[in-house]
Order: sequence, then structure tokens, then C-alpha cells
Amino acid sequence: MGTIKTTNIETITGSGTLTLGQSGETITIPSGVTITNNGTQTGFGGVMTPAFFANPSSQQVITNQTDTKIIFNSEIIDTDNCYDNTTNYRFTPTTAGNYYIFITCSMETTGAVGTANYAFIKLKKNGTVIYQSYVDNSNNNIYAFQGVINAIVNMNGSTDYLEAYIDSNSTSGNMKVHAGTYSMFGGYKIIT
Repeated sequence: MGTIKTTNIETITGSGTLTLGQSGETITIPSGVTITNNGTQTGFGGVMTPAFFANPSSQQVITNQTDTKIIFNSEIIDTDNCYDNTTNYRFTPTTAGNYYIFITCSMETTGAVGTANYAFIKLKKNGTVIYQSYVDNSNNNIYAFQGVINAIVNMNGSTDYLEAYIDSNSTSGNMKVHAGTYSMFGGYKIIT
């Protein structure tokens, strides 16, 4: 056909829906064109939610060589109320997809300096370890260290859940997880 050149297209009534093309057609926007959005946009890109971020509100002492859930109970972000920060300390997203998940756990011994041996930081999905970080300091004579996990996990959006665990050992006393900004558990849906 031909080319329509104009500076403004509106509906006849001045409100309602303006449709370009029909189902099955492709509308091409040439490179170099800038699209300015001064209203509400839908159907473009995606959203990175559900998302959550939590810290422990107090130090948590971990019994040696015991698989223990880390109590991340201080909720900073929970966009869709998918993180339980009072009972199970788990993330159960209500939207299916891939999620970027991270755990940072800072810990030290409750006993003498230089007695920290090792720690396993674990990310569990539905009760099963899917990723873990191992820190071994048995020969370094230190009392504090940090474990980190960064992972991408596929979630079904209904029953899948994620939890953070620790299994540690110290030759004097037990290990304790640091509270506040030293330790964190979080994640968000990846746009795919």
C-alpha cells in the first residue's frame, strides 16, 4: 500500500483503545526509533517479582555438626508475601520461573579465637540440598569466616520452596551466625 505520515493518531472519541494491526501480524519499529512512555505500559519486558530479602535479627548459635536451618526473620523486602519470616523461614514463590537466589552467612566461634574448623552453607529446595558452599579453616587458626551461595533455581510457582541451612564445626564452643547486615538470604524472579 502506501505510507501514512502524521504527527498524531487518536481514537474518534478521544478515549478508549487504539489498535495497530490485527492478530498474527507483526509491527516493525525501525532501529534508531525512541519510544517514549508517558503512561502505563503493559506487555513489555517482564517483572522481577516475586522477590524477597531477609536478615537474621539476632545471632544464632549452631550446634556442632548439626544440619540447622538459619533463621532469617528480619524481612527487608517481600513483594508478594512469598517469604515466611515467622515460622518456616522459607521462600515459596507463587509465580513459576527461574529465580536468582543468594545466601551470605557470616559466622564466628562462641569459644576461643582460632577454633573454627569448617562450615557448609546449604540451599535446600523442598528439603533437599541443591547447592552448597564449603568453607574449611581448620589449618588457618581463625575464628570467623563467611560462606556464600549464588544460584539460579527453577520453581514451579505453587509448591516448591527454598530454605537456607548451615552445618558447622568448632573445636571450642559452637559456631554462631552473625545478625543484621552480615548475613542475608534473598532472591528474585529472572526475566526470561
